[in-house]
Amino acid sequence: MPKGFHYLILGIFMLSGCAGIRHAVPPDLLGTAGINGMREIRAFSGLPNDSFKRDFVKLLEENGKKGPHFFNFGTDQTYYALAISGGAANGAYGAGLLNGWSYSGKRPLFKAVTGISTGAIIAPFAFLGSDYDFKLKEFYTSYSTKDIVRMRSPRIRIPFSNSVASTVPLQRLIEKYIDARLLRDIAGEYDKGRRLYVGTTNLDAGRLAIWDMGKIASFGNEEALTLFRRIILASASIPVAFPPVYLKVTANNQSYDEMHVDGGISRQVFFLYDVLQGLDKALKEKGIDASAVRYEIYVIRNGYVDPFYKEVPDNIPAIAERTIDAMTNAQSIGDLYQLYVFTDRSKGDFNLAYIPASHISKAKELFDPEEMRELFDLGFNQAARGYPWQKFPPGMKNKE
Repeated sequence: MPKGFHYLILGIFMLSGCAGIRHAVPPDLLGTAGINGMREIRAFSGLPNDSFKRDFVKLLEENGKKGPHFFNFGTDQTYYALAISGGAANGAYGAGLLNGWSYSGKRPLFKAVTGISTGAIIAPFAFLGSDYDFKLKEFYTSYSTKDIVRMRSPRIRIPFSNSVASTVPLQRLIEKYIDARLLRDIAGEYDKGRRLYVGTTNLDAGRLAIWDMGKIASFGNEEALTLFRRIILASASIPVAFPPVYLKVTANNQSYDEMHVDGGISRQVFFLYDVLQGLDKALKEKGIDASAVRYEIYVIRNGYVDPFYKEVPDNIPAIAERTIDAMTNAQSIGDLYQLYVFTDRSKGDFNLAYIPASHISKAKELFDPEEMRELFDLGFNQAARGYPWQKFPPGMKNKE
C-alpha cells in the first residue's frame, strides 16, 4: 500500500464509541426501498433480481433490431464485457492500460462495464470509449493526496467523527468530471442497449449493491446526477478511513437512510451472474438460446495477484497495513476465480490484466502523483504494444 495508509489504519485504534443517530432500513424492506422515485435501479449480490433479469431478457429479445449494440444471433459477432477492480491510487494502472489500448487501435466497444471502488471512477469513462481517455489520464496523473482526501485532527475531530479523513476534495473532483454532459452520453448508450454497473457495499445489509448506472442516467434530471455522483463516491469510500455515504430512501411511505461504503469490502471485481439466476429458464420460455451469444470478458485488476516480499517493521500500523494488503490481494484472487468459473461455464473467453510483481511502488503518500504517472505509463506501454492478456486466474495455467 502507498505510504501514508498506515496513518489511516492507526486512526482505527483512536476512534471512540461515539455514534450518530440513524434511521436504518429494516431488513424486510431492503428490497423495496426506493430513491427519489427511481425504481429498479439496483440489485443485491447473491439475491436473484427480477428487474435485472427482465432487462436482460428484453435486450436478448431485441435480437439485433436496434443495431450492433444489441445482441444479434446467427452471426459471428462477439460481444465484449469489461470488469474493473478496486485498488485506490493503483487505478492509474487501469487508466493507462485503457489509454494504451485505444492507442493500439484494438480496444473493443464494450457491451457491459462494471466497476468497483477506484474502478467505479474509471468505469463511466471506459464505458464511453476513447473520447474520454484524456479525462481518465488527467484524473489519475494530475492530483495528489491533498486533492482527494483531507485528514481530520486526531485530537479534536476523530473522536467525534465516523472517519479518519474527509472526502470533500474527492467529492469536488467527482462533480468536476461527472457532469450533465457525461450523464447524457451514458443515457444515450443505455438506450442503445449497453449497460454500466457500479458496486457499493450496503454496510447494514452486509451485501454488495449493484447499481444500474445507465438507467439512473436515463432519468436525466438533477436528482439522477446527484445520485450518480454519490454512488461513485460511496464505492470509493474505504470505511473508517473515509466517511460512509448516506442515501435517503423511502419504503412503505416511511423515510430511512442507507449506509454505503467501498464496494471493495464485498468484492474486488464483479459481474452480474449471481443476480441473474434463473435467466436461462426465462430465456427458454421466450424461445431464446443464450448459448448462441459469443462473448469475451476483460478484467483489469488494479493491483497485484502475485505475492511479493516486503520486510514489515515491528509496529502496529505496519503490521496492520501489510495484513490488510495481503487480505485484499487474497480476496481479489478469489473473486477472479469466481468470475473465471462463470465465464468458462457459459462458454465465454476470459482475459486478465494486472500490475506485474516486478513493479515496486515508490509512493511517498497515499496518492503520489509521481507513482501514479509511473503506473499510468506502465499500463499504457503494455497495452500499446499489445497486452498479453492472461487466459486463466493466478495459479491456474491450464484446464487440465
